Amino acid sequence: MFAKRTDLALEAHELRKNAAGGEDLHGVVTHEHQTGGCGATVVEVTDSAAAKALGKPMGVYVTLDLRGVLGGADSLERAAGAVAAELRALLGAAGVKSALVAGLGNDAMTPDAIGPQAAEHVLVTRHLTREASFASLTPVSVLTPGVLGRTGMETAELVRGAVRTVKPDVLIAVDALASRSLSRVCATVQLTDTGIAPGSGVGNRRRALDRASLGVPVVAVGVPTVVDARTLALDVLEEAGVPAPKASALRGVGAEVMVTPRDIDAQIRELGRIVGYGIDLALQPLSFAELCALMG
Repeated sequence: MFAKRTDLALEAHELRKNAAGGEDLHGVVTHEHQTGGCGATVVEVTDSAAAKALGKPMGVYVTLDLRGVLGGADSLERAAGAVAAELRALLGAAGVKSALVAGLGNDAMTPDAIGPQAAEHVLVTRHLTREASFASLTPVSVLTPGVLGRTGMETAELVRGAVRTVKPDVLIAVDALASRSLSRVCATVQLTDTGIAPGSGVGNRRRALDRASLGVPVVAVGVPTVVDARTLALDVLEEAGVPAPKASALRGVGAEVMVTPRDIDAQIRELGRIVGYGIDLALQPLSFAELCALMG
C-alpha cells in the first residue's frame, strides 16, 4: 500500500492518529487558537520517537488556515497580519536584530514559485539602516538562490555562503510544500522552527537548511501548492467509502504526477504577497498602511 504523502506536520499527525485508531501519539502536543480570523493548529513534536513516527524533526509546527479571510476586500491585510503574528511568536518575544530571507524554488515552475514570489515583496533594508531616517528598521537581506538545474549549485551551498557573509540572527526560508488534501492547497501556511528541505513540495528534496547545517536559527514558511496524485486518489476513494485498494491498483497513477489548481498562477501571486508582507510585518516596526506605502 502506498503511503499518503504530505509535508504538513498537522496532516502527518492526523494520518498517524487515524492509523492508531484515534489514539494520541506520545511525544506530540497539539492545540488550536485563532489569529486575526484565521484558525491556527500547533503541533509540537517533543521527542525523537514521535519525530521518527511522523517523519518530521522535533520542533514546533504551526498550520495557519487562511480560508476564513481569503477573497475579502481586506484579505491581504488580515492574512498577512496572521502570518506575521505566528512568525513573531516563533522568532521570540525579543524579536531579531537582523534577518536573511531565502525565497526557495523555481520561478519558471509556477507551483514551485512561492519562494521567489514572496521574496519580491520582502522589504530589503540591510543597505539602508546606516541612514538616520531608516535606523529604526531591522536590517533584512533577501536571497533567491534558484535551483540546481539552472545554477549548477545546491541551494544549501548558496544559502550557507550568504549566511556566512551577512551573519543574520535568523534565516527565514520560504518554499512550496505538498499537502495530502486539496482543501489545504493554496489555503494554508505552515510555519516551523525546524528548518526545511528545499524542493520537498515538488518531489525534489535537497539538502536540509536548519540550525545544524547553517549555524543560525532557521524558521521555515511553507505553502502547500500541490497534491501527490496517488495520495489524492487514495483520499477520493476513502471519502467515497471504497476500501483501500492494493498497491497494484494504483500503478497507473504516475509516481511523479502532482495535482495543482488550474488558476495556480493567480493564487501564487496572491500568496506570495501575503507571505512577503507577513514577513515584513513580523520583522519591521511598521503598520500595514506604512508597509503598503513603502512597497508601492
